Amino acid sequence: MTQTLTPPPATVAAPAADERCDRCNAAGKMRVKLAGGGELVFCGHHANKYADDLVKIAVEVAADPEFTWRGADTNPK
Repeated sequence: MTQTLTPPPATVAAPAADERCDRCNAAGKMRVKLAGGGELVFCGHHANKYADDLVKIAVEVAADPEFTWRGADTNPK
């Protein structure tokens, strides 16, 4: 049997305190990793506003521990 090493899955970190929302420049509360390799940062308002769409295109999501994202309970279609 041939053993192969596989790298651990990539993880996305929650936004740093100085990162800003890509839509409105408010403090970032959630980072979304996209299938195409890009990342977006959203404030709480925009993360929840676009939750239905984000769950469809996100590969991975990381939120500030104090932020409750509406999309966490949404199942992608």
